[in-house]
Amino acid sequence: MGWGWFPSSHDRKRQQQAAAREAAKIKDASPVVIDGKVIAKTVWGKAWCELLEKYSDIDTRLPRGRTYVRSGHVVDLKASGGSINAKVLGSSLYKVTVSITPLQKKKWISLIKECRGSIGSLVDLMQGTLSDSVMRKVISHDSGLFPSLKEITYSCSCPDWASMCKHVAAVLYGIGNRMDTCPDLLFQLRNVDPSELMTHTLAATPTALKSKRILESVDLFEVFEVREEERTKNRKVPKSKSTTGRRTQNTTR
Repeated sequence: MGWGWFPSSHDRKRQQQAAAREAAKIKDASPVVIDGKVIAKTVWGKAWCELLEKYSDIDTRLPRGRTYVRSGHVVDLKASGGSINAKVLGSSLYKVTVSITPLQKKKWISLIKECRGSIGSLVDLMQGTLSDSVMRKVISHDSGLFPSLKEITYSCSCPDWASMCKHVAAVLYGIGNRMDTCPDLLFQLRNVDPSELMTHTLAATPTALKSKRILESVDLFEVFEVREEERTKNRKVPKSKSTTGRRTQNTTR
């Protein structure tokens, strides 16, 4: 991942300014913003982008898409059910739709059984911090969540005659970037509930069921923030010779 032309800082700035002007015209726009050369940084985002590049049928169209998404041409990208609706700035503003086929029920049940006893935390699943073997099961496009190429359909309002234009390719990479901040996006696109992967890891006790209900009602990103606050709070304060320093250290325990 990462091949293709990289726009110069001057070109990038000029293109981003043009994209920002177009985004300002769109109500509640959600543009794809790439910070640096790396399109995706998390387990989910990187795995999605790497998956795209394994499809030889579309690999000749991907480089222009990478250039477009890095330059800020995807001025709006929103998920709705199993589809992504986006607007991409080219010689005009084009509408792109990418749809993902819902995961087959039989395949989903099989994945649940494969992950039985391996996923104890929904937060760890979303952060991609489970063991490599478990994550490989989940993100596999053969037996996991990631779709095969035939399960991805797309359209663009541009006049390009190719089966996949650069605008669609840019949106596909934009999806990978969006997974960095929305780790549940793949589950949404595949129309499955991630909490079901934990169904067979929890004992059927009132306490376990209560914990599951609590977890389902909590916003995942709020949980991430709380964890970060806890890590900050629990950092050891350097010992001080002063009495005041010792009191401060004891208080923060």
